[in-house]
Amino acid sequence: MEAQLLEFSRSAGIYGFMNSPWGWPVIESLHFIGLSLLLGTVGLFDLRMLGFGKSISLAALHRLIPFGVLGFFLNVITGIMFITTFPDQYIYNPAVQSKFLFLGLAGINMLLFYQFSFRQVNEENPDVKALAKAKVFALVSLLCWLGVITGGRLITFYRPPFYWCFWCQ
Repeated sequence: MEAQLLEFSRSAGIYGFMNSPWGWPVIESLHFIGLSLLLGTVGLFDLRMLGFGKSISLAALHRLIPFGVLGFFLNVITGIMFITTFPDQYIYNPAVQSKFLFLGLAGINMLLFYQFSFRQVNEENPDVKALAKAKVFALVSLLCWLGVITGGRLITFYRPPFYWCFWCQ
């Protein structure tokens, strides 16, 4: 798997760019901008569902979610660039694996929220039961995104050899 990721990086020109003097700092900055867009919108929406900023309508905040989606896709692209440039430092890294776990849970939580709660919450006067359910989704979302941030921050502290990851063999 490492060889295929590295080959993709080299053939796509990612490896050369990332190992240039400005490659890593530029992509790291874009990754942080993506995270800021994502959490600045989704986090704000979640906090509103938890009861903060009650004077702001949920519908108004929800109109900002496309900026969060843009941030997410920016992070996917930049994340691929990191992983394919040094796959041995990422695919075996427990911080990366934790980050992906929390990212997956956040995605599942989002799908469940839109499936079972969004319509009721987005009404002009949502009932108490709908708001209580939305608060659970919002809390899970915030906790998952905090897990993603923590996992991402810890990546540089773990540079494990491949044999640390017994399930990656």
